[in-house]
Amino acid sequence: MQTRTNGAQCTSNFVYSNGTDVFLGQAAHCSGTGGSTETNGCSAGSLPLGTPVEIAGASKPGTLVYNSWLTMQSRHEADANTCQYNDLALVKIDPSDVSTVNPSLPFWGGPTGVNTTGTTQLATVLSYGNSELRGGITQLSPKQGASLGDTGGGWSHTVFTVTPGIPGDSGSGFLDRDGNALGVLSTLNLLPQPGTNGVGDLSRELAYANAHGGLGTVQLVPGTAKFRGPLI
Repeated sequence: MQTRTNGAQCTSNFVYSNGTDVFLGQAAHCSGTGGSTETNGCSAGSLPLGTPVEIAGASKPGTLVYNSWLTMQSRHEADANTCQYNDLALVKIDPSDVSTVNPSLPFWGGPTGVNTTGTTQLATVLSYGNSELRGGITQLSPKQGASLGDTGGGWSHTVFTVTPGIPGDSGSGFLDRDGNALGVLSTLNLLPQPGTNGVGDLSRELAYANAHGGLGTVQLVPGTAKFRGPLI
């Protein structure tokens, strides 16, 4: 579903819970205060925790309660790959809206779990983007494609999909061919592989949030709709 943070529209990825609260995932850069080229989370600016986030279909805004960029900066994170690719934020859903939350990925169903092994060349990937730039044409939202391999020590996966992710799809979730949550759409690549996207590795991003985010143990909520599998 669409989220909007201080006017910036993104697409949420998956639903998470720590056993007490329910969270919606989006990309950390969706609350960024710099330009579109500022993608290093250890130096780029961000709105603070507590920022309200509009959620399509919700009766009340959610609240930004975790942002990997802010956490890395507060910890003075020094690992280059972590700084460049750790791009996850968690938005606490207002308790009055929790009962209406559906953790299933539209069209595809799932997720069935979290991918912890990364991808290989030409491995199938699936996603669902909801950019407002598509003008509400939902037939263009489901995406299937292939991984072009991992980068950044496994922190990121380069993918090519039909159609590619565009501005407004940022933060959307990617599944592997078995329905496991693979990652979060982070970047639109121009060079050296035009039309590809960078997808942050969810298993690493979630592990970082659990180690340093102060929210307890946050886990992916499996989808209630059966995973349908790739189209081909």
